[in-house]
Amino acid sequence: MYKLFYFLLIVVLCTSCSSENPEQTPTPSETMYFPPVTGDVWETKSIADLGWKQTAVQPLLDYLALKNSKGFIILVNGRIVMENYFNGHSAATPWYWASAGKTLTATMTGIAQQESLLNINNKVSDYIGTGWTSIPLAKENLITNKHLLTMTSGLDDTTDDVTPAKLIYKADAGTRWAYHNVYVKLQDVIAKASGQTWSNYFNSKLRDKLGMTGAWIQDGNNSVYWSTTRSMARFGLLMLNKGKWENTTILNETFFNEATNTSQNINLGYGYLWWLNGKESYHLPQSQLQFKGSLIPTGSNDMFMALGKNDQKIYVIPSKKMVVIRMGEAADSVNLALSDFDDVLWQKINALYQ
Repeated sequence: MYKLFYFLLIVVLCTSCSSENPEQTPTPSETMYFPPVTGDVWETKSIADLGWKQTAVQPLLDYLALKNSKGFIILVNGRIVMENYFNGHSAATPWYWASAGKTLTATMTGIAQQESLLNINNKVSDYIGTGWTSIPLAKENLITNKHLLTMTSGLDDTTDDVTPAKLIYKADAGTRWAYHNVYVKLQDVIAKASGQTWSNYFNSKLRDKLGMTGAWIQDGNNSVYWSTTRSMARFGLLMLNKGKWENTTILNETFFNEATNTSQNINLGYGYLWWLNGKESYHLPQSQLQFKGSLIPTGSNDMFMALGKNDQKIYVIPSKKMVVIRMGEAADSVNLALSDFDDVLWQKINALYQ
């Protein structure tokens, strides 16, 4: 169901990968703020206080509304600079993360490893047993948790179905990058390793510690997270701070660094279920082609991203101490028209402070 969406994304990024990244104004130095875990209190910072351009705000909002957005937040140093809702959405309305929620699974894998419940270098079958694929046992035993984190399982990626019959051999683990729904098996690994349900372990180790709301909903072969836009922003803020929430380490920095840097030598633009901007080249879902240049040329080179179907977005920009969240319907109609949403969105965000 993702194929058309990703085809459009490939067309867009192929045509834009040669653009230059614009020079950007540094974010003012300020202490980092974390909203309380309980309640709706969240400090704000005005456009004027940041020295940004008020005249650039309305063009950004107009573009977001035009492109079927529902929720949009910009955080700088943890404080809300913009928070806007569109098309009948509100701050209290949950929405789906789609594949942006893969980064939640990556984070939980790191938490389980730091609790010595699992090792990402161990094979998947150590935790969920053999026969979880239909490939020969010797090939199945090559697949580690890290291969699921990096999309290098070697399994055929032509279907989202993760039942054993549909998990078919394509290449040895570690030799081929292909965007695949099989990453969801990490949730089974974590559940087995922790002796808890996936949701209970997630809620106690991550959601509740950040003051997030939301729940995992089963949608066919996918386990999809739904939450408010602010809850997505809380997770982005955790990752901006390298896995720490105020003085509490939720995810250790070693795993954070692994997750948000190139994780293998095939797709330089991919970490542990995070997309990475500013690399020399990248691959995209449903393609074995290599594209030169940065994933989003108008975005900061140090930006890392959670990207989901229909343009669910978490952008984390460490150099600017910024998190940007976008939730909503697909920015463009499901057809073969050219879609350049990310690139144009970042042009309009850049206009706020350039």
